[in-house]
Amino acid sequence: MALPTLEDPLYYLANFRRVLDWLTSRYADLLSAEESAFIAAFERLPQASQALLVRMVMRKGADFRASRLVYAEIGDSHQVAGPLLEAGWIEERAPLTLETLFTLVTRAEIAADMGPWLGELGIGKSAGKRVWLSVLQAQSPDPRPLAEWLPTLEERHYRLNVDAMCERFRLMFFGNLRQHWSEFVLAELGVYRFEAVELDAASRAFSRREELEAYHHLHRCRERFDADEPMESLLPDIPRIAFDNNWLERRRGRLIYKLAYRLERQGELGQALALYRDCSAPEARLRQIRVLEAQQELSDALTLAGQAETAPVSAAESQALERVLPRLRRKLGVVSARRTKAPEPPRLDLILPRASSVELAVARHLSRDEAPVCYVENVLVNGLFGLLCWEAIFAPLPGAFFHPFHSGPTDLFEVDFQARRRELIDGCLETLEQGDYAEIIRRRYHDKHGIQSPFMFWEALDERVLELALQCIPASHLRLWFERLLGDIRANRAGMPDLIQFWPGVADDSSDARASESPTYRMIEVKGPGDRLQDNQKRWLQFCARHDMPVSVCYVTWEAGNGETTAANDGESMTGVLS
Repeated sequence: MALPTLEDPLYYLANFRRVLDWLTSRYADLLSAEESAFIAAFERLPQASQALLVRMVMRKGADFRASRLVYAEIGDSHQVAGPLLEAGWIEERAPLTLETLFTLVTRAEIAADMGPWLGELGIGKSAGKRVWLSVLQAQSPDPRPLAEWLPTLEERHYRLNVDAMCERFRLMFFGNLRQHWSEFVLAELGVYRFEAVELDAASRAFSRREELEAYHHLHRCRERFDADEPMESLLPDIPRIAFDNNWLERRRGRLIYKLAYRLERQGELGQALALYRDCSAPEARLRQIRVLEAQQELSDALTLAGQAETAPVSAAESQALERVLPRLRRKLGVVSARRTKAPEPPRLDLILPRASSVELAVARHLSRDEAPVCYVENVLVNGLFGLLCWEAIFAPLPGAFFHPFHSGPTDLFEVDFQARRRELIDGCLETLEQGDYAEIIRRRYHDKHGIQSPFMFWEALDERVLELALQCIPASHLRLWFERLLGDIRANRAGMPDLIQFWPGVADDSSDARASESPTYRMIEVKGPGDRLQDNQKRWLQFCARHDMPVSVCYVTWEAGNGETTAANDGESMTGVLS
């Protein structure tokens, strides 16, 4: 889809027309009669009227003052609005609630007409606009047109009546309501660049109208949940039958999980358990076990935990079960088998001058000319994987992409992500044995630089760090990292050690014994006083230790001014590279 240039004053109209063309060619069988009629009628409108409508669609809200709809390329909005009023797509003199009115007008405009009313209610003009609104709302006035609220304003008010329809168009095009019309502009400006994936006429997010409506319903339920609507009014509207569409079922599962977790936190354990049992989110099984334990249903909790231990859904669940199972068995008097203790990575203790970032302080302390330390956190491993496996990630598989603004495939976190791309991924990983992986990664770094990817943090991964990594990290270690990442992409994209130190190899007279050997590296997880390892960090550290990858945990204590040491927070959270 070629985008118009921003030099065209009607670029936004061209973008909207392209969306309508896209929907007509891909979603004709899903469009309602009303939507099809709108698209046909839109094409017959005068261009200026089309432009005004699109301006309103792409702005926030559905209520507009005519004096604020001034665009040089459109002209007189009063005249241009005529065809839109005739079509019923906008209306004039629609009743406004007080809350909506206060969003449209200024404090001075309110005072000009409502000052006497406010005075009668004992509210002075010096009070804030929010106080005015609160006091006036307490009088429960009925909605009324703008001219009746503020008769001296002499202003026209238009209400957009097709905003819900255009929202459905946006949903059909993007497959979600997270992305907005601004994606077109940001892409044209070069703020976001997207990989060009070949799309055919069958590339679309929804295959049935019911799926579209179901997505919209789930979205509204999630908005109500986020707005803290009481559970008793929200729960009856939650779909309780699983969807055939895996993508929709994931959304339903995540919503039900959030509802259940809130109920659990509120102490409504019976309701929470019922929802967890109805939930397809993989995390729900562990929550069931915890709720059963809290209800003292220990035998049921142990039975379910045993089933989970036999076939864990993730490494995170398996790790949690290592704590839950011994506790349940101890409470029930069941003898637990002795567990093999996970290997512990080497420990490094440092006392350093206080700094705003503990990670950067450690990096500066350990870094040497012959052994630089870089702050990479999750950037490096994800980036190397993303570059090597770029073609597999952006393969145009059915259902993976359905518009030009994807930063990654829609099935990225699906359990069959790797299986669907098995041959492509295997081919990428085989280059690690063949020896040409470094050149592939270098070429992709330059050719794809700046393009959106779920694994790339371009501003944080500089070329020097990339070259050091390719020089010092063995291909066998890269393969192990990449295979673990593929095992659970959602969970394993995070939790990697903060720092990496490289020994690229220098002259034999170096003071660092390792510098004269073959290029090598070590990864370092940094913890300030009082900071503990998180579960996902422990999993990465244990994985590295099991495979003899060089990794350490550095515990830092701050120096006090009098020479004593003191505990401190670990500074601000950062994602970036220091070398």
